[in-house]
Amino acid sequence: MKKILTLILLVSALFGANIQKPTAQYIATGSVIDLLFQDNKLYSSTDAGCVDIFDFKTKKTIKQIKVPKIKDFMGDTIDSKIYSIDLIDNKMLILSLSKKGARRVHMYENDKLELIISYTEKLFIAKAKFINKDTILLGLLSNEIISYDINKKKINYRTQISQSKFSSFTLNEDKTEVIIADESGDLKIHSTKDGSFIKELRGENLDNIFQVAIKNGVIATAGQDRRVVVYNPKLKAPYYKTADFLIYSVGLSPSGEILGYASDEKNNVTVFNTTTKEKLGVFGGNKMTLSNILFINENEFFSSSDDKAINFYKIK
Repeated sequence: MKKILTLILLVSALFGANIQKPTAQYIATGSVIDLLFQDNKLYSSTDAGCVDIFDFKTKKTIKQIKVPKIKDFMGDTIDSKIYSIDLIDNKMLILSLSKKGARRVHMYENDKLELIISYTEKLFIAKAKFINKDTILLGLLSNEIISYDINKKKINYRTQISQSKFSSFTLNEDKTEVIIADESGDLKIHSTKDGSFIKELRGENLDNIFQVAIKNGVIATAGQDRRVVVYNPKLKAPYYKTADFLIYSVGLSPSGEILGYASDEKNNVTVFNTTTKEKLGVFGGNKMTLSNILFINENEFFSSSDDKAINFYKIK
């Protein structure tokens, strides 16, 4: 019996040794929903109605931006979940939950929080990002995209993408195109200028796509069908890798050469090269379902989950 126990412990130790641990950790105010990194600062939005801003080097919180609390359906005062954040120049875009399940959008600038879109407009927005300093793109739960003029406070265009349930969207680097993911498993690419359809990528994911990422022309998806699909212009055809669990999150390095995805039920992140398909490592320490995988260069990335902890890793 002792020999069997020793063998089990040895195998567990060897197996666990292949899982790399975080080299640093940042603690947010609540479960982390969105992540941004800019100018050596890490920004996280949480379900506690707060945007936490960390100094990358010291790992300390240097600022917190809180949105007003709301009343739920029972009339109780609760925190307003912040679904997405974005930055341009010195402006921060904050999308949060409001009354009756509707959403609102604030602009934070010069230590002031200004309401841009109220819940009274009855827009059920799932994600909001800047197209430029004057225009934001809204992704609705109804699988529509809206271009919204911040200064004029009016809609430029409103485009229905499909009848499938909206999941997420991402913008290319110059923000001329938006890639929309939904429950159909197909990706729709539209122009951000006028909302016009450009093309569709289909047949690789068979079910709902939770997240989509693009860097340097490389597109990657995180799918309910347990597939992470890679569309790499350097290769003749798209390909996919399978996991043993639902793939909730995916992230790409700035070059698009390195990809990380949520690869198992233990919330580990597997990293590989998108051209050679070579596995570069498995990274653990995430306690809850992964919400973000954010690369800041070719060798370092953050991961967040439905937990307060934000983990930082180095691949090499």
